[in-house]
Amino acid sequence: MPFTLPPLPYAMDALEPHMSKRTLEFHYGKHHQAYLDNMNKQIAGSELEAKTLEGVVLSSWNNGSPTPVFNNAAQVWNHTFFWENMKPNGGGAPSGKLADAINASFGSLDEFKAQFKNAGATQFGSGWAWLVADKAGKLTVEKTPNAVTPLVEGKTPILTMDVWEHAYYLDVQNRRPDYMNTFVEKLIDWEAVAKRFEAATA
Repeated sequence: MPFTLPPLPYAMDALEPHMSKRTLEFHYGKHHQAYLDNMNKQIAGSELEAKTLEGVVLSSWNNGSPTPVFNNAAQVWNHTFFWENMKPNGGGAPSGKLADAINASFGSLDEFKAQFKNAGATQFGSGWAWLVADKAGKLTVEKTPNAVTPLVEGKTPILTMDVWEHAYYLDVQNRRPDYMNTFVEKLIDWEAVAKRFEAATA
């Protein structure tokens, strides 16, 4: 069976005014769908069809010599993960063990936010900013170009921010810092991030 696009966790207009329905119509409905359609065509009839999406990503990464499938498969994974990082009326501050881990790893929530936005700002061209957790609960901020995901290095991402232009251009044109600030302050679903942190450290 070909892979299918998972439904968004919220309505297309649910993130307004912070992320517009029009952005989601293009970003989810066209960009994400195109990555999925292209991947399905590329893996049709191959042994990759029997794998999970994560399995396709790791196999096509090919130990750092990515096959043509990788960019589409990793972008499908990255985008699915990205939608699950946001919610209506998001933002605010994490609590519990995740808050403690952020303070232990970065000194403060504000310092984490600064480092996370800096990762997005300094990712030249297209790519992603990530918050990654290890089994001991240590958190690090990373950035990756294009479709690359921390999964390929055996790491566990618990939060991501898309900094490809198509993530924000319809809303704020070329003002990536405005988009990143809105994402961090108004859109992050900290409860979802906390659940991933719990799983990563279980």
